[in-house]
Amino acid sequence: MVSLTPTVTIGLDCGTGGARAMICDLNGRVLATAACEYRTEYPKSGWATQNPQDWWSACCQAVREAMRIAEVSPSQVAAICADGTSSTLLMLDEDGEPIGEAILWMDNRASPQAQRIGATGHPALRRSRAGVSAETAIPKILWLKENRPELYARARWFIELADFIALRLSGELTLGQNHTINRWFYSPRDGGWPEDFFERIGLGGITRFFPERMPVLGEAIGPVCAMAAAEMGLTRQTIVVCGGTDAYVATVGLNTLKPGDTALITGTSHLVLPTIDADVEILGLFGPHPDCVAPGRYVMEGGQVSTGAVLRWWHELSNGGGAGIEATLHEAEAVPLGANGLVALDFWQGNRNPYTDYDLQGALWGMTLKHTRADITRALMEAVCLGTANILRCISGQGLPVNSMTVAGAALRSRFWLQMHADTAGIDLLIPEVGEATVFGAAITAAVGLGAYASLDEAARKMVRIRDRIEPDRENHERYRALMELYIQTHSALSPLMHDMAERSRSAMAT
Repeated sequence: MVSLTPTVTIGLDCGTGGARAMICDLNGRVLATAACEYRTEYPKSGWATQNPQDWWSACCQAVREAMRIAEVSPSQVAAICADGTSSTLLMLDEDGEPIGEAILWMDNRASPQAQRIGATGHPALRRSRAGVSAETAIPKILWLKENRPELYARARWFIELADFIALRLSGELTLGQNHTINRWFYSPRDGGWPEDFFERIGLGGITRFFPERMPVLGEAIGPVCAMAAAEMGLTRQTIVVCGGTDAYVATVGLNTLKPGDTALITGTSHLVLPTIDADVEILGLFGPHPDCVAPGRYVMEGGQVSTGAVLRWWHELSNGGGAGIEATLHEAEAVPLGANGLVALDFWQGNRNPYTDYDLQGALWGMTLKHTRADITRALMEAVCLGTANILRCISGQGLPVNSMTVAGAALRSRFWLQMHADTAGIDLLIPEVGEATVFGAAITAAVGLGAYASLDEAARKMVRIRDRIEPDRENHERYRALMELYIQTHSALSPLMHDMAERSRSAMAT
């Protein structure tokens, strides 16, 4: 039976672990969601890769399943928009086909290249005062040129995950402005690409490998192509809309677009994204990124590379993958604040902010024979929360107070962990009605590209609703302030040893 539901849009979120499709009406009512997983390979220490064809297969399966659940006909789907993990880089040949595996966002093999780029001090680095992230596309492209010249020579185009899905959907080759502004050093206000900067770092002429068409977030790209319509079960009348970086698209799904709003995106990684109206630099954070979501506004970014990923790793290691991760997290509720004297650092894949140091590694100390699995789980959960609070400390310490954060993602599954985030940060958390804000944001963005709303602001205001607020426990907050000092001191003490170990690992891989 096909429902009488009117026009709908589809959001596609291509995350680290898989693709998720969400079908919404134009009032923000969610009709169905469906997901399909894909694999990540870790071929060497610090490396992470994925197969681009797996992305497309997962997207097709997720969309077909969501449409089945929602009982919508292909003719009802007016627009579709895809977001993707940021700085997941892939090379295309002349025919638009992937060359090799995609280098995943969390892959930090380009750490030496990122450090060399940062050392140039070029004005193009203004929004990377914290340091150049090894996760981003430009250091990865430089790594490919220096270490895989045979692959680099075959490349005709460099794009990101979201661009690849847009290409498969529409047949149009594009490079979205959302991620090029916040990750590729693109600056429309300053004339576009910093050609002299690329020349200086050893990538002269690289922009000829970047697609010329660069749509903004929410811009219509074109209709679904015949191949995509057949494989996904859509019609040629469905409009493909430009998406972007998953976390930035989530700010649309949370309606944190006004100056003073802050999003906390949780999942495999964490991001703190304040929206501001002034061109203000904050030491230790990336940005301010102008016009990458809403025109006339800036987004600051503070991120943690491995948060939910650490807890998933620990769950699988300690449980053999048995039961669900929620049960593992629930065990930690019986452990007192401070994890019975354990202190951890959440740097399993390095640190994005505020240290921007991809030679850092995870750590856990204070162990005795009395400690349990639940103690370690609590220590890891607290390390993630302290890492988030450390980013907020940098923001507020430089005159930009954050009074609340609107939360999206995996942390919403655990009220206990949400309360821990509120207690460590000492601020209120706002809980949206639709917690899967990334894929929801893509569906909202699709509605804007369709023309149903005049702007992302209007669409988010009409389609997003808040259902709850979590306030911090002030007594616990004071206790966490003491733990924060231990967290910071642990980083300072172990950092030299971690740098030495990272160099040893690189030397071992080179031999």
